[in-house]
Amino acid sequence: MLSGGCHCGAVRYEMPREVAHHALCHCTDCRKASGAPAVAWALAPTDRIAITGETSVYESSEHGRRYFCGRCGTGLFYTSETVFPGMTDVQSATLDDPDALPLQAQIQTAERIGWMETAHRLPTFERYPGAPGD
Repeated sequence: MLSGGCHCGAVRYEMPREVAHHALCHCTDCRKASGAPAVAWALAPTDRIAITGETSVYESSEHGRRYFCGRCGTGLFYTSETVFPGMTDVQSATLDDPDALPLQAQIQTAERIGWMETAHRLPTFERYPGAPGD
């Protein structure tokens, strides 16, 4: 099992290592809900995910539900009984060890922000440039 949780620790979860997919989503909905250029999702059976703590829910579309920590706001889960019944998408960057689950694909690239396609070519810094010790 893999474990993860929100930023403040009020919500924790465990999920299986075996997932239906693990993809980086570039859709507009994910970007707007997260404030990030893309969101990584790992799809697992809902009955195999154990959650401790309370989540809040936002009905982001007619069938889509986004679950997040009501205290710190960390996005955690997405469900849509119409698209994938009995399954929950977990925001895999909230895993304690996100590298434990290899990424398999990028999806919704038709909606990808243009600069994301070439972001890997930009200069990189291990820490904020100009910070003490840099």
